[in-house]
Amino acid sequence: MSELSPVVKLAMELIERPSITPEDAGCQQLMAERLAPYGFTIESMFFEDTLNLWARKGSGRPLFCFAGHTDVVPPGPESQWHTPPFTPTVLDGTLFGRGAADMKGSLAAMIVATERFLSRKPQLTGDIAFLITSDEEGPFINGTKRVIETLEARDEKIRWCIVGEPSSTKQVGDVIKNGRRGSLSGSLTVKGVQGHVAYPHLADNPVHKAAAALTELAAQHWDNGNAFFPATSFQISNLHAGTGATNVIPGEMTVAFNFRFSTEVTADALKQRVYAILDKHALNYQLDWILNGEPFLTAEGTLVQSAVNAVQQVQGFAPRLETTGGTSDGRFIAPTGAQVIELGPCNATIHKVNECVSVADLDLLALMYESILEQTLT
Repeated sequence: MSELSPVVKLAMELIERPSITPEDAGCQQLMAERLAPYGFTIESMFFEDTLNLWARKGSGRPLFCFAGHTDVVPPGPESQWHTPPFTPTVLDGTLFGRGAADMKGSLAAMIVATERFLSRKPQLTGDIAFLITSDEEGPFINGTKRVIETLEARDEKIRWCIVGEPSSTKQVGDVIKNGRRGSLSGSLTVKGVQGHVAYPHLADNPVHKAAAALTELAAQHWDNGNAFFPATSFQISNLHAGTGATNVIPGEMTVAFNFRFSTEVTADALKQRVYAILDKHALNYQLDWILNGEPFLTAEGTLVQSAVNAVQQVQGFAPRLETTGGTSDGRFIAPTGAQVIELGPCNATIHKVNECVSVADLDLLALMYESILEQTLT
């Protein structure tokens, strides 16, 4: 592997550790061993089933933080992989392996960028930290959320944070995520009375009763979005009723739905509007909610400008600022007052069989991270 760059070599070392959520499989230890010689204080935070790493150099402010996750999703059918998912392989300038793009490649770029930066600039105007979890692809209960709660209790405040999620589309750096929509899930149970289809007057069909309410929810205009966010969307993701028999009226129906919402509305406001529609249709129901994350936005500021500058320096083009896509752990960091962006490799193969990333892109990403450190901490 002598011809491969330090970034690619480290990415391969991380990929060969099968860290399927919530396992870390030694990834954080490897990262800690790279950071400790540069003066980082290493702190492992273990909550329930999840290992987290908080590595910090310095004890002052402002604090710059790299955030990410070592856990990966299961590889799927290994017979469909060109090469074994946890045997990192470089073919024709492309690194294959589970986690190559999401997000062990980013972690390697962060570490190498930090090493290079500190070797050149031992005197800083602030601190550097790494917040790494093994619970991002899973329940996201005992990972970044718990670490942030611990840091807040200690008054350790992050000013700038780069999350290494794969934000790019066609070229590395073409998209920077400067925010994310909120995610609110609902589990609705509409109750009726089971009975024989030949005697509907002796039953109460919850599907019939709920149909109009669901149609109204699906057609509802929730907001207009804004310059950074599209309009809030409501989507039914699962619906179930019945026993499987064609001659039985179901006794209840369950509906799973999700809102992806902008900063133009709150989770509580969405809940109240849903309750109002369900009550208007006189349904007998139970509704449970899970707030997966509030929307966040870093519209402007030092971090956004530094990241835009870094992409222009390295790639020669201006990136787009977007808030599209799913949720990320940035939703736990931004509410503390931190400026948060996501900048990482191309996302075309994430969670897929034969996940891969361009080795050249990883080196470019490390240069971008190093430039951002230069702009914010010197």
